Amino acid sequence: MSFAWQTQSTTDRAQIERWARHQPQANFITATGMVHDVLDVPLDAGRDALERLLGAGVEVGPVAESDDGRMLFFTLTRGTPEDEDEWWPCELDCHPETMDEHPGLRWHCRGSYVLVPPARLPGADQTVYWLRGPEHPLPDPLSLLEALTEACARYAGEEPGHTGAAWPLRH
Repeated sequence: MSFAWQTQSTTDRAQIERWARHQPQANFITATGMVHDVLDVPLDAGRDALERLLGAGVEVGPVAESDDGRMLFFTLTRGTPEDEDEWWPCELDCHPETMDEHPGLRWHCRGSYVLVPPARLPGADQTVYWLRGPEHPLPDPLSLLEALTEACARYAGEEPGHTGAAWPLRH
């Protein structure tokens, strides 16, 4: 991935098709915070929350799983270019002071990105793949947030040696 990904990114279908043709093994990323956000949680917590949400009839939307133990819930964004004065960057949701309140949860919003499944994780023989594909409509993130944070808290409480400190994220 280029360090200039934000300036090189595009929604031009022809350019994306050229990249895909010329580099068929390349991963694609999607910038978050413009059209969609991603709620990124530990795999066990994500599986628990997904089961509960679907059981309650909540429209979950697209969900991806990664072999490195994370689950990605794709949602509508909470900040768009139309309300430039109202957005905040992803960093506000992932600094250590927020981790005790929402252990293991990272909210990818403005200024972040995620791999588009199917993809290979850099430097590993691991993949990211769809559990529920992009044909599912994007839900409001707040409709998933409570179930995800509760599942993360339950999972963090069961983690051996967990002392209430921030749960480390693997990226």
